[in-house]
Amino acid sequence: MNTLTLGIIVLIYMFFLACLGYLGYKRTKNAGDFLLGGRKTNPVIMALSYGATFISTSAIVGFGGFAAFYGMGIQWLCLLNMLVGVIIAFIFFGRKTRRLGVKHNAQTFSQLMGAHYGSRTIQIFIAVVIFIGMPLYAAVVMKGGAVFLEEMFHVQYDVALLIFTLIVAAYVIPGGIKGVLYTDALQAVIMVACMLFLLFWFYHTLGMGFSEANHELTNIASLVPEKFKEMGHQGWTAMPVSGSPLWFTLVTSLILGVGIGCLAQPQLAVRFMMVDSTKQLNRGVLVGCLFIFITVGTVYHIGPLTNLYFLKTDNLISPQMTNDLDKIIPLFINRAMPEWFVAVFMLCILSASMSTLSSHFHTMGGAFGADMFPKLGRKNNPTSSLGVRFGVMCSILFSYAICYVLSANIIARGTALFMGVCAVTFLPAYFCSLYWKKVTKQGALASMWVGLLSSLFIMVFMHKAEAAPIGICKALFGKDVLIETYPWFAVDQIVFSLPLSVITIVVVSLLTRERK
Repeated sequence: MNTLTLGIIVLIYMFFLACLGYLGYKRTKNAGDFLLGGRKTNPVIMALSYGATFISTSAIVGFGGFAAFYGMGIQWLCLLNMLVGVIIAFIFFGRKTRRLGVKHNAQTFSQLMGAHYGSRTIQIFIAVVIFIGMPLYAAVVMKGGAVFLEEMFHVQYDVALLIFTLIVAAYVIPGGIKGVLYTDALQAVIMVACMLFLLFWFYHTLGMGFSEANHELTNIASLVPEKFKEMGHQGWTAMPVSGSPLWFTLVTSLILGVGIGCLAQPQLAVRFMMVDSTKQLNRGVLVGCLFIFITVGTVYHIGPLTNLYFLKTDNLISPQMTNDLDKIIPLFINRAMPEWFVAVFMLCILSASMSTLSSHFHTMGGAFGADMFPKLGRKNNPTSSLGVRFGVMCSILFSYAICYVLSANIIARGTALFMGVCAVTFLPAYFCSLYWKKVTKQGALASMWVGLLSSLFIMVFMHKAEAAPIGICKALFGKDVLIETYPWFAVDQIVFSLPLSVITIVVVSLLTRERK
């Protein structure tokens, strides 16, 4: 496709984003509109925004590449995404979260928790974790989009990253959550359409049916390289050997980290407070499930099957085509799909990354301007959203800088890492705020500290996937991890830290309940 045609497609896309961002700007009158859209959001738009925020380039590019390596076992994550991330989240968390938000007039996740526990300390703690920790997640999403442009159109990484950053900033800073919601809905529709065509065209290109392709994928298990077999790889239609290094990474880091961590994502939880009734939340469940099933299910299914395509065209399996798993899906799209679809799929990647990034930056801006420094910019105007907008700008710059220190194969891992930290830090306190009346603010705060500090300790000194690159343990003790006995260094932090966090909130709450 020539540059002129590509430019026209991108300009049309940007025009619609600009229009929706401007519409959000015109309908944003105060800080409440900026943060929660006036609590009057259409349930379908809310559900599409929830799904588009949930599914980013990390799912399409990062997890798609990991699926090409690990195989169909990653489909368990798709199941958890629908069961936990949508059904349980909407029905068991969403309803009570909406009611609690209305009761306390909370506009952010930090305000919700702080108001419920009657603790300004808890509100600040959560806001600081969001503002400091979420840029890592935002950075891996930004990297995913930039990597796609780099691979597809041979655009320099620096240029692609800068374009991404400027476009998202253009409609998040002025438009607030309404601009985010409107653009998310458009981007969700684009993502669904692209994934449906990708699934159809893939089987057309492969020249096989569903059953035949999966049977053939099973038959090439013997082509798994020996170094992968030693790590537990048994082929692309089988789970890794139970207890093997690959099994621990797939199950404890990717599946559990993202599958459970999605329940405690501040940018997702706040969506429940944007509708004005429980009935509207119920209407969003089907839309959310369908969106997850089509988008995530497609890329997790096609990822392993790319091995058949590259075996057919290059006599190599997917991980042998590139050393960076994050580049497998972009490489496949560029090689196998029609030229016109490459440009359209670029819009899918732009949509996936921008919808997630806009929500991240909006959440970080709220943590800064509404939670940490609520009086910033409100001296003469109590309804001003200047402080939040300033926080958005700072978080964008912070995330942009992190992109330049990220390593290869980081997109899926970075996503799982942040979601895992959110799970061990926020989930017990969040769940208890909804379902356990005996929980105390002391118990909630202790649980969050234990979850955060224990997870950081494990990442720095115990879990080799993070400890080795960080290098602190190596510098202090002369070895990558403190415990070199297998399997301790292969088990993700969520397996240890989440139970510790749960035990802490129960024990401390029982000990302090009379002083609540």
